Amino acid sequence: MESQEIGQSADVASVAKVAGRIRANVEKVIEGKSDVVTATLVTLLAEGHLLLEDVPGVGKTMLSKALARSIDSTVRRIQFTPDLLPSDVTGVSVYNQNTREFEFRPGGVFANIVIGDEINRASPKTQSALLECMEEHQVTVDNVTYHLEAPFMVIATQNPVEMEGTYALPEAQRDRFMARVSIGYPPAAAEIAMLDARDRVNPLDDLEPVTDGAEIRKLCGIVQQVHVSQAVQRYAVALTAATRETPELLLGASPRATLHLVRAAKAYAAIQQRDYVLPDDVRALVHPVIAHRLLPSAEAAVSGRQVGTVLDAVAARVPVPERSA
Repeated sequence: MESQEIGQSADVASVAKVAGRIRANVEKVIEGKSDVVTATLVTLLAEGHLLLEDVPGVGKTMLSKALARSIDSTVRRIQFTPDLLPSDVTGVSVYNQNTREFEFRPGGVFANIVIGDEINRASPKTQSALLECMEEHQVTVDNVTYHLEAPFMVIATQNPVEMEGTYALPEAQRDRFMARVSIGYPPAAAEIAMLDARDRVNPLDDLEPVTDGAEIRKLCGIVQQVHVSQAVQRYAVALTAATRETPELLLGASPRATLHLVRAAKAYAAIQQRDYVLPDDVRALVHPVIAHRLLPSAEAAVSGRQVGTVLDAVAARVPVPERSA
């Protein structure tokens, strides 16, 4: 497969270099989870949004804060609770008695990195306040549209639905997230190191930025130019189409999922200093990008077939295009 035009190799090398600095910085706080950090970087550079799903206390919010500090951009944290209102997220127009005019007061979504903590503890009405923000990078309040500055990324954390006080995210909300990952428990050695390192100090206090928003915007532009061959595009479409055809899934992957899969693969390739996407890049991202969008059929649920298992079987049936030189 031929690489694209001149200079691109040098450009993707800069993507890999900066991504490496961010990774090293975040891993000062989140140890032993390189795959999770990679997924986070891929989502950032692909201009997507990330859903971190896991039990409480494994470092979901810590990962979000570490990324925000590393890229020296504005960050706001929204604690989602049952009484949170949509206007708390998007903002509200308030009447100023002195000027006798309405003034817009921005909500928590006005930042480069928005940390939605425990997003599934808020009602579906409040969760839906993020739909326009995430898809169109803008907010509309009282018929006035306010644009959100790039880079813009929502990193939402959620507890498993089986836990008390949670609301399942609507399908439309889940589909807005480019990727979903679980952090999981740390290895024993990393947990022991954490006890020593955090006994008296919060590791975030010493975390310094390694890049800034302007450079992230530049890198996102480079990622957009990464080449995707027709064969790889057809492979991505075949993967998502196969999820719509299997009887074990009630809801398959949407066309947005296909778009997200290709965008994520471009970022994944750039991080590895390639200016073209391989089928292996697409296959490596199938689980984080597609699994959270799928719903099992009643028969699959009753038989105990997990969505991930079904997705593996579906992906295994899709022929992988051969690499070309």
